[in-house]
Amino acid sequence: MNLSRRDFLWMAGAATVVSTTGCDLAPKMIPELKLAKLAPPSFWPVADPFPGPYVAPAGTEKDAVSHALSRMAYGPAPGDYARVSALGVEAYLEEQLSPDAIDDKPCDQRIRLCETIFVPGRELYEYQETLLLEELTRATLLRAVYSKRQLYEVMVGFWTDHFNIDSSKGDCQWLKTMDDREVIRKHALGKFPELLRAVVLSPAMLWYLDGRVNRRATEDEQPNENYARELLELHSLGVHAGYSQQDVMEVARCLTGWTVQEPGWLKRRGRVKFNPDLHDDGAKEVLGVTVPSGLGEGDVERVIEIVMKNPETGHFIATKLCRRFVSDTPGIEIVDTVASAFRKSEGDIPTMLRALFAHPEFLQSRDAKFKRPFRFAVSALRATGASGKMKSPVSEYLVRMGHAPFQYPTPEGYADEAAPWLGTLFWRWHMADALANGTLDGVEVDWDRLRENFGDALASHLLARAPSDLERNAYNESGPAALIASPAFQRY
Repeated sequence: MNLSRRDFLWMAGAATVVSTTGCDLAPKMIPELKLAKLAPPSFWPVADPFPGPYVAPAGTEKDAVSHALSRMAYGPAPGDYARVSALGVEAYLEEQLSPDAIDDKPCDQRIRLCETIFVPGRELYEYQETLLLEELTRATLLRAVYSKRQLYEVMVGFWTDHFNIDSSKGDCQWLKTMDDREVIRKHALGKFPELLRAVVLSPAMLWYLDGRVNRRATEDEQPNENYARELLELHSLGVHAGYSQQDVMEVARCLTGWTVQEPGWLKRRGRVKFNPDLHDDGAKEVLGVTVPSGLGEGDVERVIEIVMKNPETGHFIATKLCRRFVSDTPGIEIVDTVASAFRKSEGDIPTMLRALFAHPEFLQSRDAKFKRPFRFAVSALRATGASGKMKSPVSEYLVRMGHAPFQYPTPEGYADEAAPWLGTLFWRWHMADALANGTLDGVEVDWDRLRENFGDALASHLLARAPSDLERNAYNESGPAALIASPAFQRY
């Protein structure tokens, strides 16, 4: 049975999808931009990021190695299966949980092209916000595709969603670059309370959720409760944790007085400062726990201590981790196991991940998740060993699929469940076709090299398992695009 591209597109479900995004959503051309005053970028091309040996799995179902690479990484790249098979999944996990020990120079060399991601905070205001977003997005793609610290990059994506900031709001246009570097990336595999504290006092978060205007200079002035509500609802306990409106207002009182320097203070713009004159220093009661008067800026530490001791926080974070790494509806047992690891380790993120990946439900959850557009795009680029600078054409596909990094408008971040992403199949086919046929501008795939090294097993490499007869016929008829756009490639 041979399938035309139209037939295969129909089989994948894309023929029933009407495009909901058009050319009007494509990013506008970036005007002439100021260049960062840094050292010139490295020479191009850089070292081969995907050395061999090239070995593909032979089984008809994903084995433990393919499953690990699908979840702990953004999908297997050429050479990954052979290396992790030799290393062992447990050893691979331990390697990934110590990212600083991994030599990532080839990736570091690539991201030097995105000069503004290294600029000190106060100097970010010297650059056009369009350039900052473009380079931050490009660096995110480059790291996801080329970094050997794959689990770290996956966790950076997880916390970016969990602590979502829309980069288009106010000074977030400049401050999100620093937030990504100093908050999310710095603590992605650290301790949750340290990460939470960094988020609470992040200049970008203080701008995004109005913490900078949360003040109570007089008894008649009411504090701004915006971030206090999201701290409890989205960042720690979860919406169903049983806290009250009074708890929200008491947390808001605890967070009063933190400001961000604004225009007129160019040398200090974007710096966070505590103003005791704008802080409510009276006694408060949060979740039944007394916060004594006179703590001043120490109220922040007290709030973090209170939410960390509340068992709902561990359960909420565990649920979100299991939803990301296991399935859209993880079982009670695995959630409880990860929540217990959270409590016992006082929020140590690697400890939680070890508990999650060791649980039988994780091992049994192969192909239970539907790839969000970012993961689809990155996994396709990794699987094909693509080379490129990840400029606007790749990010334009993410815009069309509704998954452009740092651009989700509301605090809950991009959805993790499959349903919101089922309408993106049309653009997935387009990207798969462009990638396979060399028309994705700025990205190159050496198909001759892949065919020479994988031989008849190239289809098995792309699917992370041996193809079915239907899939092999589609591959023979339409080439690699048929597999990259296939239903099987959309799941992990």
